Amino acid sequence: MKLLAATMAVALPVLLSSCGSPAPVQEAAAVSTPSVLVEDAWVRATTGAKDTTMTAAFMSLTNPGNTDIKLTSATSPVAGVVQLHEIASKDGKMIMQEKPGGITVPATSHTHLSPGGDHIMLMGLKQPLKPGDEVPLTLTFSDNTTHDLTVPVKPFTEEQEHYHPATK
Repeated sequence: MKLLAATMAVALPVLLSSCGSPAPVQEAAAVSTPSVLVEDAWVRATTGAKDTTMTAAFMSLTNPGNTDIKLTSATSPVAGVVQLHEIASKDGKMIMQEKPGGITVPATSHTHLSPGGDHIMLMGLKQPLKPGDEVPLTLTFSDNTTHDLTVPVKPFTEEQEHYHPATK
């Protein structure tokens, strides 16, 4: 009888603790949902470019959540200045300029950073970038998350037609 009582004294709290609410599982699922997924990131090589002091990074950003998130900034140790840019029309000409307010990644959708569109500009490069190099890049989002990336450098041969549409 003492053995049965001792066994129940140990087993009962363990059994009762396993009958708790499912809330901790739900909380864990919410915490593990990623904010923005980053895919297919690459940086344009400066090899063969007219201006080897700057380049750009491109990628796909996917927001699986139910709230819009903005890419608010980016940094890289290979550049003196990193800015979020857009291609916009000004006085009938297409120009590249800093994008005010950041780049929106819509809820349950995606945004592509691409040549001729929104992109991350790396200026004041500390060295030329050739295909095969890798660039560290940190992205910061409006939900206070960051992504530390190592981005491959790839050749880009259509610079005149697509990357700087205002120049010929």
